[in-house]
Amino acid sequence: MSDNEIVPPSIAPGKEDLFAGQIGAKAARKQRALRAGDQGVWFGLGMSGLIGWSVAVPTVLGAALGVWLDDRHPQKFSWTLTLLFAGLIIGCFNAWHWVAQQDASMREENTDE
Repeated sequence: MSDNEIVPPSIAPGKEDLFAGQIGAKAARKQRALRAGDQGVWFGLGMSGLIGWSVAVPTVLGAALGVWLDDRHPQKFSWTLTLLFAGLIIGCFNAWHWVAQQDASMREENTDE
């Protein structure tokens, strides 16, 4: 053996299969990432915009319906504020549900390896 040879560290017997499985899983994950391509900054901004719209749309719709109800059916309370808050709650639930769904699909991909 010369000084230039690299000697791999020894692996305990029985651990070789586990080690090989881990290497295979990392290689498969890397191959999937290469096939998916570089998503980059614009992809991240698009996803944050999607989450923002999923909160903003129900909030604005609730406020608009509230303004209409305040004009047509006045009450002691403000329909506008009530429905604005309800729209905000619905929008946040929509965003949470979507993010949880994406997280579950990413975790499923990782466990398939």
